[in-house]
Parts: sequence; C-alpha cells; structure tokens
Amino acid sequence: MAIAAPASAQPDAVAVAESLFNRGLADMLAGRYATGCPALSESHRLDPRPGRLFTLAECEARWGRIATAVARYNDFLALYSRMSEAEKLQQHERYRVAVEQRDALAPLVPQLTLSLPGDAPQGTVVQRDGITLGQPSLGIALPVNPGEHVVTTRAPGGPVHEVRFTIDRSESRTIELEVKLPDGARPPVTPQGPGDQAIVPAGARGARPALPPPDAGPSGRRVVTYVVGGLAASALVFGSVTGWMALDESSVADRECKDVPGQPGVATCSAVGHAAGKRANDLGLASTIGFGAGGALAVAAVLLFLTEPPPPRPQVGQVGQVGATRLSLLAAPTGGGVAVRGHW
Repeated sequence: MAIAAPASAQPDAVAVAESLFNRGLADMLAGRYATGCPALSESHRLDPRPGRLFTLAECEARWGRIATAVARYNDFLALYSRMSEAEKLQQHERYRVAVEQRDALAPLVPQLTLSLPGDAPQGTVVQRDGITLGQPSLGIALPVNPGEHVVTTRAPGGPVHEVRFTIDRSESRTIELEVKLPDGARPPVTPQGPGDQAIVPAGARGARPALPPPDAGPSGRRVVTYVVGGLAASALVFGSVTGWMALDESSVADRECKDVPGQPGVATCSAVGHAAGKRANDLGLASTIGFGAGGALAVAAVLLFLTEPPPPRPQVGQVGQVGATRLSLLAAPTGGGVAVRGHW
C-alpha cells in the first residue's frame, strides 16, 4: 500500500512530480547527479512523499554533497517517526539505510566559520555560494558540502570582495572576511568623551600633548577565563544535544519493545528496538558527561573571573602602546569546539 499524497497536491502537480522523479532517478542511476538530484528535489517539492525524500538523500550522498545528504536523511527520519505502524513497516528498510548512512556521513561533514572584522560597517552583506548569511550565521561553525565555495562581502556603497576556497571532508576551517570600503571612506572611529583628554605634564606648555595609552585589552588570565567559559558553553551544548537525541532514541525503543505477559520486568524488542535502546544508553551517558564537564568548567570560569587581580594603573604622561589581544570562541553545534586566535 503506497502512502497517500498530501491533499494539497494538485493533479497536474502530481503528474509533473512523477515525471521529474522518473527522470531524476534515471539520471542518478547513470551517474548524472548534477541533473538528477535537482529533478528529484523538484519532484519532492511538488508532491512530497517519503520515497522521493529518501531517494533525494541517496542522490545527494552519491553526488558527494554529504552535508545536504545528512540533512535529507534527517528529514526522512523525522517523517518516519510520525508515520503509522503500517507505514513504518513498509518504510522500515529505508529507515535502516537512512540511519546507517546518516551516522556514517555526519562525522565527515566539513565545518566552516565565517567572521566579519569588528570595524565592518553596519549593513555589510555576506553571501556564501549566492546565499545571504544573516548575523546569527556568522562567527559559528556551520556544516557545508566538501568542494569549492565562494564567499563575498559588500559594505553599503562599496565594491564586492570575493574569496574562493576549497574545503575537504572532515575539515574545520575559520575564515576572517575582508570588507572593501567605498572610495574615500574611512573606518569608523570611536569618538572621545569629555573625560578622555590627554594629560600634559607641568612645564610642557606649547608642547604637543601626549596621547593616553590605548586600552591594553584583556589580561592573560582574562583570556584563560574566556577560554574556560567557552569550553563550558560547548560542553553544555553538547550535553543538551546528546540528551535530546537520547530521548528520541528512547521513544523509538519504547515503541519497538513489548512486555512479556506474566514475566514482570521482561520485554521483547525488535532489532530496531535493541539498536535504539543501545544508542539511547550511549547518548544518555555522553549527555551526562557533557553536563558534568560543562558545570565544572563554568564554576572554574567564575572563580577565575572573581579572583583576577586589578590591572596596573598607567603612569601620568606615559606614552606607549600595549599589544591588543583578540579572542574568538567558537562553539560547534555538535561536540563543541573552541578556537583562540590573537596577536601581541
């Protein structure tokens, strides 16, 4: 019994979707993924069906677009969890393959972090492969497909600055973007307040006033505090994600396991139930470790912050420059990660 098409699908759209699916499947089997996968994607958009979604995920995986493939497999698994028992029985083999493929490909997905400089003008547009990235998508690691990518930045009224690069499987990369300003424009300068006047030593009338030393930036201890805090946040995110995954696997195990009549505490489980129960236990342990490590690191970061000694006061009239320290903490969506970059 085939799963019924959505009621909103029009007869003409169903016919077009069926034709696109047949053509896309033929291209996929012939290795013409550049035409087959888009045809399968359009077929599923016009008339969403589990089989079309699964076939699209398989096509993306064969094409090498593993980040997209993992997302499609996850879409299929989410759809599977909402099916009736009869539909799950029909789609069980696809479910098994989708879980295996997703688990095998997920660790191979590259992670890319794009960061704008701190003096980038308001309204700067960042695009990756023609897709505009909002502020929440910058400064964090996001999954991308292996291969060549193009990133462009453009300040309001300024020229487009383009960066091309290639990223491999399992690679994590951070790119500090550059922004070209319009001709004649200057970077924004923070204005000085009334209390930021230069100090002129006695007896130096007529001499050029000495500029106050710039902000020395965070101390080495403060940098360690930031790093520990970032690790704590990453561990807590990891604990939350694995905890959610453990609950999802546990619900699958509950559905696939039945109590044995007359034998309290004894249950029989299908192969899917056994596998889901094992994954639930492993993920639950990982979640507990993540939360424990995150809590301990958070306490350590607070103690480091509270016990940090005050910075030394600069001498009057002292002119000099203390090196600035730049810090960037990056938390990956799964597993977490921290990168520290700086110069002195």
